This record gives sequence, C-alpha cells and structure tokens, in this order.
Amino acid sequence: MSINSRYDYINYRFQRATESFEEALILAENKRWNAVVNRLYYSCFYAVIALLLRNNIETQTHDGARIQFSLHFIKTGKIEPEYGKLFSKLFDFIQKGDYGDLYDYDEDLVAPLIDKVKDFLDELKTHIQ
Repeated sequence: MSINSRYDYINYRFQRATESFEEALILAENKRWNAVVNRLYYSCFYAVIALLLRNNIETQTHDGARIQFSLHFIKTGKIEPEYGKLFSKLFDFIQKGDYGDLYDYDEDLVAPLIDKVKDFLDELKTHIQ
C-alpha cells in the first residue's frame, strides 16, 4: 500500500484493525485463545491510533494511546466508557497472555470479547469517517 497522505495513513491503520480482527476470528475457530486475545487487542489498538491520528493526536507508545484515547474520547463523553474499559482490559490480558508464564485463556473468557471488539471497531469507525 502506498501512503501519500495523513488520510492514507489513517485508512491504513484502520485497515490493519480490520485485518487483525479477521485474524482473531480465524484463530478463534482453531481455539487459539491466547492468540485471539493478542489479535483482538491489536485490532483495537490500530483503530485507536487511526482515531487519534484523525484528530491530530500523536502518541509513541501503547500506554500513550490508552491515555490519549481516554482523555480525548472517554472522559469527554464522545465515546462510551465501556469501550475504554474494553481497551484497557485487552491490554492487561495481552500482558499476561503474551509475557506471563503458564497463563492460558479459555473460550468462556475470550469468545464474548469478539462481539465487543466488533462493536468497538464500528463505534470508532463512525468517529474516524
């Protein structure tokens, strides 16, 4: 993909969000729950980065993205608090699942997150367009 403008970069980031979500669905079919958590988190992360860029807010870290998202969208009431909680929860989950030893997620915990992330992406898309 050729990125020639800020608009192209925003679209690229949201496209990555969508692709990561699709990867999560494939992994869920194969019951790879730790990997599903990872792809769900990155789906949200890429969407948040697209939203921040759309609003001329730049950040360099995952924590920075969470803080800026909360500050500019959750605390202002532009986006429902449940989405901020979901994003933070997924961040905490990947910390345990990706970096913690002997920590495995299961279907009961992870499967319900799939629809929540889909709603998250739909919500952020309305704010990006």
